[in-house]
Amino acid sequence: MKKSLKYIIGLVILVVVVVAGYFSFAGGKKKEAETVTIGIMSGSKQDDKVWKSVTKTAKDKYNLNLKFKKFTDYSQPNKALTSGSIDLNSFQHYAFLDAWNKANKTSIEPIGKTIIIPIRLYSNKVKNVKDIGNGSTIAVPNDATNESRALYVLKNAGLITLKSDTKLATVKSIAKNPKNLKIKELDASQTARSLSDVTAAVINGNYAETAGIDYKSAIYVEPVNKDSEQWINVIAANKKDKNKKAYKEVVKAYQSEATKKAIKDVYGTAELPAWDIKLK
Repeated sequence: MKKSLKYIIGLVILVVVVVAGYFSFAGGKKKEAETVTIGIMSGSKQDDKVWKSVTKTAKDKYNLNLKFKKFTDYSQPNKALTSGSIDLNSFQHYAFLDAWNKANKTSIEPIGKTIIIPIRLYSNKVKNVKDIGNGSTIAVPNDATNESRALYVLKNAGLITLKSDTKLATVKSIAKNPKNLKIKELDASQTARSLSDVTAAVINGNYAETAGIDYKSAIYVEPVNKDSEQWINVIAANKKDKNKKAYKEVVKAYQSEATKKAIKDVYGTAELPAWDIKLK
């Protein structure tokens, strides 16, 4: 074999080895996963199963590691987000976030819809809203956002009407009360216990679950319409971070068919995926 040919072959082998080495040790190295820490409330095993599904999608599709910091008080996740100890949070609806920003002069913004948990009207005394008689007592939560929500439920159930300019409803917002219903304002955690004393009570989903009330036993379910849009839960970020690629990918991981299936599997219709709901 001629020396020139041997030289060319040797050079080709060297190039192949160098290129292979580059892709093996440098160019072929998988990009390290980015970690995103999300603040959530200490919830049920069902919640954990939903987030487990989201975590898998985030890892498989977007190479993100999701970590969670759990809180027990609703005042904590937004404080943690503002301080920078978490990257995102997911526990609140639009109305809560809006009220929080106004009260605390913060600039937290929603970056993606997650779920809506329809609030429900329950009764141990009647089987149908139409059976609620004149002068009946209806219990509602007494905190600002949930009381408003409960009154909108009574409005949509045809029991009362609200003044046309109402946003955050109170009992003073009631325009017409044809059955002269007595609205009993209670701490949200006490509404389930009141069922033996009142004709009906508007009860948040988590308190109904804690009290062992089957959500299917409700005599009226909050409709998903423009009145209820403000109760859609969101993933939230600090305003300065709202366009970060990784955070948008967390939203995409949540708003997936896998998440939708997980929600249905563990909650049935007690909770509903909200990102593609058409509001009437």
